Amino acid sequence: MSRFSVRETLQFPILMLYPQRLSQFTKEHPDTLAALVCGLLLFLGWLALHLGALGWAFLLLPAAYVIGGYESAREGLTTLFQEKELDVDLLMIVAALGAASLGLWRGEYHLIIDGAILILIFAISGALEGYAIGRTAKSIRSLMSMTPDTATVLRQGEEEVIPINQLQVGDEIIVKPGELIPTDGIIVSGYSTINQAAITGESLPVEKTVGAEVFAGTINGYGALKLKVHKPAASSLIQRVIRLVEQAQTEAPPSQEFIERLERGYARVIVVAGILLATLPPFLWGWDWETTIYRALTFLVVASPCALMAAIMPTLLSGIANGARQGVLFKNGAQLEKIGKVRAIAFDKTGTLTIGQVKVCQVIAHGEYSQANVLKIAAALESNSEHPIGKAIVQAATDIDWVRADEVQAIPGKGIVGIAEDQKVIVGNAAFVLEYVQQLPTALQASAQSLEKEGNTVVWVAVKSSDSPQAAREGFSVMGVIAIADMVRPEAVATMKRLRKLGVEQIVMITGDNQRTADSVAQAVGIDQVYAELLPEDKLDVIRSLQQKYQTVAMVGDGINDAPALAQASVGIAMGVAGSDVALETADIVLMADRLAKIASAIELGRRSQTIVKQNIVVALSFIALLLVGNFFGNVNLPLGVIGHEGSTVLVTLSGLRLLK
Repeated sequence: MSRFSVRETLQFPILMLYPQRLSQFTKEHPDTLAALVCGLLLFLGWLALHLGALGWAFLLLPAAYVIGGYESAREGLTTLFQEKELDVDLLMIVAALGAASLGLWRGEYHLIIDGAILILIFAISGALEGYAIGRTAKSIRSLMSMTPDTATVLRQGEEEVIPINQLQVGDEIIVKPGELIPTDGIIVSGYSTINQAAITGESLPVEKTVGAEVFAGTINGYGALKLKVHKPAASSLIQRVIRLVEQAQTEAPPSQEFIERLERGYARVIVVAGILLATLPPFLWGWDWETTIYRALTFLVVASPCALMAAIMPTLLSGIANGARQGVLFKNGAQLEKIGKVRAIAFDKTGTLTIGQVKVCQVIAHGEYSQANVLKIAAALESNSEHPIGKAIVQAATDIDWVRADEVQAIPGKGIVGIAEDQKVIVGNAAFVLEYVQQLPTALQASAQSLEKEGNTVVWVAVKSSDSPQAAREGFSVMGVIAIADMVRPEAVATMKRLRKLGVEQIVMITGDNQRTADSVAQAVGIDQVYAELLPEDKLDVIRSLQQKYQTVAMVGDGINDAPALAQASVGIAMGVAGSDVALETADIVLMADRLAKIASAIELGRRSQTIVKQNIVVALSFIALLLVGNFFGNVNLPLGVIGHEGSTVLVTLSGLRLLK
């Protein structure tokens, strides 16, 4: 199934020149191809009819009926014979054939065009629906690409590269610096930092050593690791994410089931009424059979739900275009409808409420030292490091002149030491610095503790002259501390306030980051309820519990770890810039510029679209009712019925275009 796009339309004549590519296009995009050919045949048939070439018209127009209506007829007949139900697909085919029969019977050939237009509308609708169905497969392919196809296994002391699906429990694998980890495993040798933001949502890479578990799809840092496979590759966390996305996207929401039942009920009533109208009037009111059949076929034409369908789609498509101009990409009209009904919203933290990149947010100098001194000395050492914290410090010191340190040595899990400006420098955590100083300054300790409570990572900086005669724990002095944090998006606070003014009943944060950091960010942006230290399946459970209480729930996220929750939510919203490919594919709405404020705009747009849709439905049903009554009493002939039917369709379509403003 495929997206019905302008590019494909323009490419179609070119594809005709290349049979092999045309064959591939036909296989991959059958609904789109049917709609294109139907539209082309309809245009040529209409042209032939107006030029008086009836032979060509009677050849082209039936072909348009068959090619454009085949899928709808097949689905309608399948539903009729297998499920004993009538649906709109079958109703539209009957209405179209009825219009064509009337046109042939009375010589009013324009009615054949009307029937073909009905067929074309449904062919285009089928192509658009096909794209929505094909999203799941594309999302799964994106998830699968996040893990390597092979792993380097140690067997009898030799390295051997084998496919992932051949890994067995107990195998030992080697992961080199910078590589993707191929499967879940336990570290048996080595030390490194693991960037697992895509899986757990943690804003900073996590330091891991012997005994720690690592996940498939995460990125190894600077150290080589030896892992022991402790579970089958099919049971890895990333594979569970794949299954969760697949399951959540294939579950039909209650609203969809309601719409299907409504369509079938409408079709059943109209078809039964049409049959009764074609058979009973001669016996009840003495109508002649020609008048009876004429009124019955007119009934099928005026009762066809084109105006009712046009009451919805033009409005939603206009809303989609409006949203796109504002940087809000709706993947389909159903999500524009749902976003207006949202009662609860769950936000991911890293990359969503925060920028997703660690930065130096504060430098506190101690004693005779200045902030510039602290940052300068720390950058001299950290310029030799690939650690994200080190990179943040170097980035913060770009406006300061410093010289790269010598004799630099990283101490895993502690910090880094080296010689800068003829002084021995220590940069690391408090415990590491305490190995070199008598005690930490009391005031600085209090400041550091306060910063940590706010969710910052605190780095201590101490210095000692390289030629100092004092003992190891003497002669060192603390220069200050540097606070590192993932910065909150500046518009986050205003967005939370605006969402509450719009009547959103519950706003929560769900994140894989630690509780302390999550609480500090939630407090900063104005969120009361926080779920922290969650794996992807845990996020999914939170969304399900919110849906039980609030029904329509939106989820806003950006990482692979958010994909199952995005798929399960009534409306999944992804950050377009910071978001992973998987999140973008899974989500229903994408914020193209990562502007949280646009979530509130999307809700307002969704509510406005629903107001217009309701107005259009009232107008459409009113026209249908008036035409049906007029047809029954003989005051509406077929041309007038077609004018009323098409006029009401145009009216509600123009009404829907109001959302373009």
